Amino acid sequence: MKIRSLVLGAALGAGALLTVAAPASAYVVCNRGGSCWHTTERYDYRPTFGITVHDDAWKWRGNHYRWREHEGRGYWNRSGVWVTF
Repeated sequence: MKIRSLVLGAALGAGALLTVAAPASAYVVCNRGGSCWHTTERYDYRPTFGITVHDDAWKWRGNHYRWREHEGRGYWNRSGVWVTF
């Protein structure tokens, strides 16, 4: 009985560890003005918004970009205003 409890406990612990270690899907989104932010949802932005969506491993080159984070669904426009949609 004691060995069964140990095996069950080890299996549950391993399952919990795998759940925590699973990578979350994330994206880097940038506008034409160089403002970039993170999101966990891949929204369909209208082409007129001038938004590009990259995977989370994307790296920028140069000084054109800057991080601007915000909660919720929306985007940074070229004027630096967060637009919710």
